[in-house]
Amino acid sequence: MSGLFQELKRRNVIKVGAAYVVLSWLLAQVADLAADTFGAPDWVMKMLVTVLALLLPLVLFFAWAYELTPEGIKKEQDVDRSQSITHQTGRKLDFVIIGVLLIALGYFVWESRFETRNDEAPAQTAASPHESADKPSQTADSEVDPKSIAVLPFVNMSPDPEQEYFSDGISEEILNALARVDDLKVAGRTSSFAFKGQSQDLKAIGKALRVAHLLEGSVRKAGNTLRITAQLIKVDDGFHLWSETFDREMDDVFAIQDEISNAILVQLKARLLGGEAVASKQADPQAYAQYLLAKQRIYERSQASLELARGLLEQAIDKDPEFAAAHAQLGITTLLLSAEQYGTLPHHDAYERGREHLGKALELDPTQAEALAGMGLYHGDQPGGLDTAIDWLQRSLASDPTQANASNWLANALRQSGRIREALVIRERDFARDPLYMPVFSNLLQLYAAAGEHDRARQVLEDLKPYLHDDANMLLTEGTYYQVSGQFARADLAFTKAHEKEPKNFVNRLWLCNNLILTGQYQRCADLDDSVHAALALSRLNRVEEGLIAGQKSLSKGQYPGWYFQALVENGRYPQLVQIIESRWADLAAFENDFPERQGWGALTMGFVAEAYARTDRPRQFSEALERARASNEAQVAEGADNWSLNLARAQVAMLGGDPDAAVRLLQRAFDQGLTLDLTHATAWPVFAPLRGDPRFEAARGRMLEHLNAERVELGLEPLST
Repeated sequence: MSGLFQELKRRNVIKVGAAYVVLSWLLAQVADLAADTFGAPDWVMKMLVTVLALLLPLVLFFAWAYELTPEGIKKEQDVDRSQSITHQTGRKLDFVIIGVLLIALGYFVWESRFETRNDEAPAQTAASPHESADKPSQTADSEVDPKSIAVLPFVNMSPDPEQEYFSDGISEEILNALARVDDLKVAGRTSSFAFKGQSQDLKAIGKALRVAHLLEGSVRKAGNTLRITAQLIKVDDGFHLWSETFDREMDDVFAIQDEISNAILVQLKARLLGGEAVASKQADPQAYAQYLLAKQRIYERSQASLELARGLLEQAIDKDPEFAAAHAQLGITTLLLSAEQYGTLPHHDAYERGREHLGKALELDPTQAEALAGMGLYHGDQPGGLDTAIDWLQRSLASDPTQANASNWLANALRQSGRIREALVIRERDFARDPLYMPVFSNLLQLYAAAGEHDRARQVLEDLKPYLHDDANMLLTEGTYYQVSGQFARADLAFTKAHEKEPKNFVNRLWLCNNLILTGQYQRCADLDDSVHAALALSRLNRVEEGLIAGQKSLSKGQYPGWYFQALVENGRYPQLVQIIESRWADLAAFENDFPERQGWGALTMGFVAEAYARTDRPRQFSEALERARASNEAQVAEGADNWSLNLARAQVAMLGGDPDAAVRLLQRAFDQGLTLDLTHATAWPVFAPLRGDPRFEAARGRMLEHLNAERVELGLEPLST
């Protein structure tokens, strides 16, 4: 054995191996730095390390079998031992090894100092003196809270792939239990589940979710037997703080959830235990399994998935009529299947049936949080129901603060009530917790756009687009950003793709048709059968009577009447508009209560009402309508809104109030923000007709028309003439 060792030393095999190892390490460090810089996928580094490891035996064999001589590389057996220079080669290898080790030492020193500076940097960062005190800090969530955790979707290890919903449901229930603990930050369900099925590095996942701990595990279900394995991991070093396996019968699934949740809490520091996991409500195991599967489908927010969820929930209730949570989710699903949401049920029928199911859930359990949230969703769609909706939603979140839907619906109701800043606080809080939850992300971007903060809106969009690039809701959100920023051709492309993916999506049709109106594509809008926009689209196509009939039908369904009223005004049907207002509502306060325009886009509809009263010589009613429109617009400005739609509404009020100079300034601002108006149409926007000939207005109108035609050309349309 000693002879073999001496021969290995003489042939420099050991030194070649050492040199190869240290050089491979240096190459891996350089490659790792390059991979981070250029965003290379994880497999690149794994492949490099694998190749380097596989080459080591070949290098050692080569060092044993061959020798470097002054004449070149020769087989060792062909070299005269008296002329061998292996000792010289060994010295050179020593220098190589020492040199690489010195480089490694320098790297370690540099890395430790660099990391120290990075650790100290946040403490040295101060807020800019120009940053508004009303705006939430942009760096508030950049540091990882040590009291934070994300629950990754448990892996389905069952033979039946259809059981995957069950492993997802277990993960979600554990997440919800942890989220009820005071002072513990838990990443939202949508963001955690975005990494499902991916083999990404846990440290990268922790960084993306901004959490210090990860919980992962697996579920194996065979017959009535469950085996659930869970492990708690510290993100920064990958250390496993705790792991355990739970073998239980299916009848104990609720106890297992609570047991796992509490076991995790015990493993975290005692100061995190501000509360205890809330025990699950007992239900029939099969009914509970169907409930879990239904919830997974509801998250998808498509007509097909919601129809499937409704069927599963009905089956669950047949098995367990006392299952309150199933009744609650069936109520919510029925509301979402309205023809004005994601389905085809007549709106009135969907809401009446949905309320019945929610009422049954509350009869079974008056504190059932999902049912309370569903009642908030229901009342938020009822005329004058916003205050009631806010009350229900606040009660729901007091019962269970973890509900993403309830928080989203509360922010919606607050914004519709004109409480835009409060809605923004909720949106940013929910976005920090669950950035990939589409309703929160989409509505947050809308709020930024309404406030004219396009840079923040664009940054949010760019950060999350890689995760959801081909999702219909992401396309809708992208189109919204482009439209509000005046990029109508790009908005058209995004909305059209979203509509092709989900042609029955009512909200998408609204945004798409609005974009078509803004770019003069009236026939395309009419062909979409969008009843809300039909009146104006058909009017601009000189199919006035057909359009006004469509507007009447839209109003009878309780839909937003703005474009219908605009069509009436543009065709001089002022008495008809006044008759509609006075026959349907007791007064203007009642009308405004049913159709509040306080979300940040301006009160154009009340402006059309004021215009109708002005043209029918009703001075008292005109003054009241004008003042309501003005007050609403200025309240939205005070809440931080600043966009072309709001400034168009303010210009409308200025013209009706006899201040054309202010109207011109506001139109100039609106045009600069991206507004386009088809002012070439003979009857369009009669309120601005007196400005014709004003040099300032004509100059602004010229710039606007140039912008409009540039967007039309990009869409392959003929430009409009002046």
